[in-house]
Amino acid sequence: MKNYNKISINNEPRTELHDALGLTGAEVSINALPAGASVPFVHSHKKNEEIYAVLEGEGYAVIDGEEVALKAGDWVRVSPAAKRQFFASQNAGIKYVCIQVKANSLEGYTMTDAVV
Repeated sequence: MKNYNKISINNEPRTELHDALGLTGAEVSINALPAGASVPFVHSHKKNEEIYAVLEGEGYAVIDGEEVALKAGDWVRVSPAAKRQFFASQNAGIKYVCIQVKANSLEGYTMTDAVV
């Protein structure tokens, strides 16, 4: 049995990697909204924080009523209880990765978790 999984993705509007990669500690999705489009719902979470990385384009998120401008290279962490919705700008689409993990679950990272 291999200790890794590899997939390739196409330019779908949304790709969830949980099942495709057999993820056990996070949910990861790649999302693309065309110019003028938005995620069609406002949502929050019970336990999971989300980390968003904007890969291409521009847009904004409304987080707890505050409009947050987004462009390629931006990273945003959103607490579980925050209500959020994402929008592409009127002139350009936006492509972003969303990483969802249980809040306060990190027990080690890089140097403290690595085995050399």
